[in-house]
Amino acid sequence: MTFSSGFACLVGRPNAGKSTLTNALVGAKVAITSTRPQTTRHAIRGILHRPDAQLVLVDTPGLHKPRTLLGQRLNDVVRDTWAEVDVIGLCLPADEPVGPGDRFIARELARLATPVVGIVTKTDTVDKPQVAEQLVAAAGLMDFADLVPVSAVADFQVSTLADVLVGLLPEGPAFYPDGELTDEPEETLVAELIREAALEGVRDELPHSLAVTIEEMQPREGRDDLLDIHANVYVERASQKPIVLGPRGERMKHVGTAARRQIEALLGIHVYLDLHVKIAKDWQSDPKQLRRLGF
Repeated sequence: MTFSSGFACLVGRPNAGKSTLTNALVGAKVAITSTRPQTTRHAIRGILHRPDAQLVLVDTPGLHKPRTLLGQRLNDVVRDTWAEVDVIGLCLPADEPVGPGDRFIARELARLATPVVGIVTKTDTVDKPQVAEQLVAAAGLMDFADLVPVSAVADFQVSTLADVLVGLLPEGPAFYPDGELTDEPEETLVAELIREAALEGVRDELPHSLAVTIEEMQPREGRDDLLDIHANVYVERASQKPIVLGPRGERMKHVGTAARRQIEALLGIHVYLDLHVKIAKDWQSDPKQLRRLGF
């Protein structure tokens, strides 16, 4: 039996279901998800192991019209990733009409030599005739190597999509050891899980203003069953700080509890999580602060 290996990236406009689909294909949570657009800020790699192949999935930020330096850098991440993969999946949500953003991305992808698979996501949210309509609309965007409707939530055709992506990979050896699900550093994953928890329930203007840094992460002295994590949640303006904290700090307590559960599930160890909310004025447009916050 031949063995194939290679990289695939899922692209699309913000909130097209890329991160949820990445997690479904890998079979584990490697990318954070949120109902807020532009949740993903890094190219997160998730690894799918099969007897016949190893597929490394790169979940990228949503391509969008940038309003800040951060937005420009996120778009650069997407385009840099396109240049390095063996196959690209263009995600088009079934519950939204194909629009100018989708057509713009399709035009960009059509210039590449890389095969592109059209993926109609979120099929569980609409009826079958609407899925059929979206497939027809998608087919008119560009010449796809294949077109697959999926639902990551309902586990509909996720394995079919994996077969299609694997079928477009070159023959070659595995890049990662069996069982490894991501090559992201633990600190990056922990920071992302804290940001995911902090995103839930905040006002619409806040998601893009949130950033998280891990200041310290080490085992408690004298104990090998407890990890101390000290992290900062950054906002851009003083007026945003009370929104994140909530009345009497109640919101931040809920954020800490939710994040701690996810981190403990990820790392398999008890965690003491210490969170502080700080202001980094207009960090999304400040090159120096962007570097300090990891962008």
